Amino acid sequence: MRTVGAVGLLLAVLAFAIVRPRRLPEAVAAVPAALLAVALGLVPVRLAVHELGALGPTVGFLAAVLVFAQLAADAGVFDLAGTLAARASRGSPRRLLAVVFAVAAVVTAALSLDATVVLLTPVVFRTAALLSVRARPHVYACTHLANSASLLLPVSNLTNLLAFAASGLSFVSFTGLMAVPWLAVIAVEYLVFRRFFAADLGTPTHAVAPPAGTPPPVYALSVLAATLVGFAVAEPFGIAPAWVAAAGAVVLAARRVRRPADLLHLLRAANPGFLAFVFGLGVVVLAVRRAGLADLVGTLVPGATGLLALLAVALLAAVLANLVNNLPATLILVPVVATRPGLVLAVLLGVNIGPNLTYVGSLATLLWRRILHAHDARPAAGEFLRLGASTVPAGLVVATVALWCGLRLTGIG
Repeated sequence: MRTVGAVGLLLAVLAFAIVRPRRLPEAVAAVPAALLAVALGLVPVRLAVHELGALGPTVGFLAAVLVFAQLAADAGVFDLAGTLAARASRGSPRRLLAVVFAVAAVVTAALSLDATVVLLTPVVFRTAALLSVRARPHVYACTHLANSASLLLPVSNLTNLLAFAASGLSFVSFTGLMAVPWLAVIAVEYLVFRRFFAADLGTPTHAVAPPAGTPPPVYALSVLAATLVGFAVAEPFGIAPAWVAAAGAVVLAARRVRRPADLLHLLRAANPGFLAFVFGLGVVVLAVRRAGLADLVGTLVPGATGLLALLAVALLAAVLANLVNNLPATLILVPVVATRPGLVLAVLLGVNIGPNLTYVGSLATLLWRRILHAHDARPAAGEFLRLGASTVPAGLVVATVALWCGLRLTGIG
């Protein structure tokens, strides 16, 4: 009964997050579910408090980076990206796809996947309309790269942050091991996109006047670069990424906050409802783990770190992400593979690449779908699934092989 109750709470929370009736925030279901898990004795109060404390730095970073990304957007960073993409493409759909891939990969790695979905996707829509090319391949690239291109840095994705401490790796070591898998999966995605969207990309090139240039936001770009360097520099001193991201946000905000309405704008950017959702989800997933799922998953995880073991863990993580979403999958799997960095990184391959298979794989994909609805460009579920089936298996294999090679070269197990 404990297992049924815990799993039922998790499924109810995820179903609410997917449907979002009346556009209510996900926390409306997650927080009461967490309280109910404690009330029913599925999670003792002491363990629930400990879980909230453990999630605190990760949620703090998420809030800081969401504010930071919004301030960068307000300063014109994403508009600059759209202008440069329009100019570099010279009206060619194929060139535009290559540029969007490059921009989305960098934005995802530097500012997290939420920035790519929420802030870059509308810019890509505007750029495609300006060039009179079909937007479909380019906006699909935003959601795919928001997931798969989030492999590079520990701060690129909430799942990475949740697993980073368990990996036992430094910021630089994590990035070094993930760099080649990151490049490999992006290359696979790009090749598949060229073939899958051949008809859309085969439309004639339109000769259009490049958009008028505006002065680049040098200050914002400088702060962004300094913040990224700060993540690597601060980590050996035990300074959490949340503090670095918060410092970057404060420096950017110093130039833009002039009145109370500006502060309210930044509060909305932090998305308190989603932050509460992550806290609530953590407690609910803890209930599921305590009900026996962690033991079951543990029996499926190999003890070795050879190539086949890494592939098995990456596949397990991908399947679990598409069954219960990548955040719960990470919270379930990471404690099982903790202290084995190779397996922790394999889990991240699965929970970051795997969600491109179905809508439910990640909350970022669900958010992307809502953005497309707002632009009257509702994606077809069948098409999304076919594209995912073409990219996810190949991406998982090449990324895992690249990770295995990196682990062997560095001697990390």
